[in-house]
Amino acid sequence: MTPRPPGSGRGGAGSGRGGAGSGRGGAGSAPRSSSSGTPRNGTPRNGTPRTDGGKRASGSRGAGERGEQPGRPSRQQRAGFGTTKPSQPTRVPHETVRPAVDVHDPDGVRLQKLLAAAGVGSRRTCENLITAGRVQVDGHVVRELGVRIDPSRQTVHVDGERIQLDESRLYLAFNKPLGVVSTMSDDLGRPSIGDYVGNRKERLFHVGRLDADTEGLLLLTNDGDLAHRLQHPAYGVPKTYLAQIPGPVPRDLGRTLRAGVQLDDGPVAVDSFKVVDSAPGKALVEVVLHEGRKHVVRRMLDAVGHPVVSLVRTDVGPITLGDLKSGRTRPLSSAEVGRLYSAAGL
Repeated sequence: MTPRPPGSGRGGAGSGRGGAGSGRGGAGSAPRSSSSGTPRNGTPRNGTPRTDGGKRASGSRGAGERGEQPGRPSRQQRAGFGTTKPSQPTRVPHETVRPAVDVHDPDGVRLQKLLAAAGVGSRRTCENLITAGRVQVDGHVVRELGVRIDPSRQTVHVDGERIQLDESRLYLAFNKPLGVVSTMSDDLGRPSIGDYVGNRKERLFHVGRLDADTEGLLLLTNDGDLAHRLQHPAYGVPKTYLAQIPGPVPRDLGRTLRAGVQLDDGPVAVDSFKVVDSAPGKALVEVVLHEGRKHVVRRMLDAVGHPVVSLVRTDVGPITLGDLKSGRTRPLSSAEVGRLYSAAGL
């Protein structure tokens, strides 16, 4: 038998299966790569070794499969999530830090003492309100019992209602009688409000006006800021009136008044209207509005064909006339003053 030359035949050095120079798995043959372009030995074609042993985590997608270019930040990195560049800190949520405000006045009066003097409650009750975080000074919650404040320049709220701490302020409810003009004095000698409160040392002024033919609730005070807001229509403090008018009252009268009535000095509309009582030929109606124009209730009802026979104001914001007798006054409680401040936006 003629011997075969070296390098030929199966298992030869240069040819055949498993040969060193050719064939499947030969030393000179190119290694097979996977469908993703990564050789079986775990080394990508770009020459950078893989750190995961040539295997990709289940469910993950390569940068090429996502349509992203190598070397560019991922979408999550561009959005600010995940790992940032080594020179950049990780993004943290922005937090609004309010600076601590010291409302303490070393020359002032203890807060719980002022609250007790204003009628909020006993000294112990006021201390409990402070420690519970229900008291604010100049808009800041105070929980310490040793805080002192200046009542002449600082404001205090309890449960959202302002507490008047200035003892020089006076707030009165007055039931103005018929025939009394809304002035502190009258040059014509007519009965005026001053005839009823002129003996007081405080300089009082009335909140709004009631004409001589109208009786009912009138507020008196020396608090100019509050008085201004209570009578200004922009702050929307409602006034309630009971008016006796000729009957019968049409069913659509309330709708007409709520829609608005044109007067000589402009339109006016009620906030609410209802019939309180009715009898043959007359009716008692309740009118609520925040307008303060002169004779506005009388002119409005007259414009719709129901002139006023008698008129009484029963409420100004949260303050009611109640059973206060005609010509008498009563001081408002601290709670009533607080509700007035809330109604006026103070």
